[in-house]
Amino acid sequence: MKTLPSLGARQRRSAFMMALPLYAFTLVFVLGPLLYMVVLSFLRREGNLGVALEFTLRNYRRIAISEYRTTFSHSLRLALVCTVLVTLLGYPFGYFMAKLPIRWRGRVMLILIIPFWTSSLMRLYGWIIVFRSNGPLDRILMALGLSSSPLRLLYSYQAVVTGMIYVLLPFMIYSVFVSAEKMDWNLVEAARVMGASRFRAFLTVTLPLTMPGLFSGVVLSFIPSMGLFFIADILGGNKVVLVGSLIQEQLMQGHDWPFAAALSVVLMIMTSAFIYLYRVLGRLCGGSGELEGLV
Repeated sequence: MKTLPSLGARQRRSAFMMALPLYAFTLVFVLGPLLYMVVLSFLRREGNLGVALEFTLRNYRRIAISEYRTTFSHSLRLALVCTVLVTLLGYPFGYFMAKLPIRWRGRVMLILIIPFWTSSLMRLYGWIIVFRSNGPLDRILMALGLSSSPLRLLYSYQAVVTGMIYVLLPFMIYSVFVSAEKMDWNLVEAARVMGASRFRAFLTVTLPLTMPGLFSGVVLSFIPSMGLFFIADILGGNKVVLVGSLIQEQLMQGHDWPFAAALSVVLMIMTSAFIYLYRVLGRLCGGSGELEGLV
């Protein structure tokens, strides 16, 4: 006599069948391309667009050349500078936005969301108009007497940093806002009643409670800034070269797919190490942060 499967077994089988499309999608469109990229990085270029099935470490040895090491160091430095500036600007904004009344909070969030309704490329081309010689910014500075001649801001390192901050700042603001909004403000009032100053209450109560949001904002700012090469191309011209720009150059102009794959693997290792550091710091601070489920 056949026995019917238990209710728990049927539920597990049903859950597995429902999750099967997600597993298949992850395997085909996430793990598959990553595995292909890793394998390709150990192959040798042959001809114009060909690849020879020959194992080699030449692509990784090329990265050790001073030219490519300099590109990685410049990308890392730019990412660190942008992350620090985004943190200094975004943390106070997200913190005070969480303290606004609900009506004004919604209006501020709408103002932050509206720019995302247009293409990021269109918004970056708007910065070209602002930064160009004799543009609006030059005219304002000269009208205020802060500059006597037009500045050369376009196609500079400063223009790239500004574009990076403009694109990444909302991620920091919303990450901090989510943590500050969920915070129990009675704890801050209790610290104030016990005699703590505003600054000490912030350091001992507010900052630790909003640290998961701060860590999430740092990750969401640092990792993209390593590869946002189109910002460097549009606002920096050929003066600022990032790892993403180097990968694009190898794919589109050099047609060296194995070397581009090796560059991508190294960049992926660097960002993965940063994510691991984020998780370690999250545990040390008493929580894994909002991105724990993603990484």
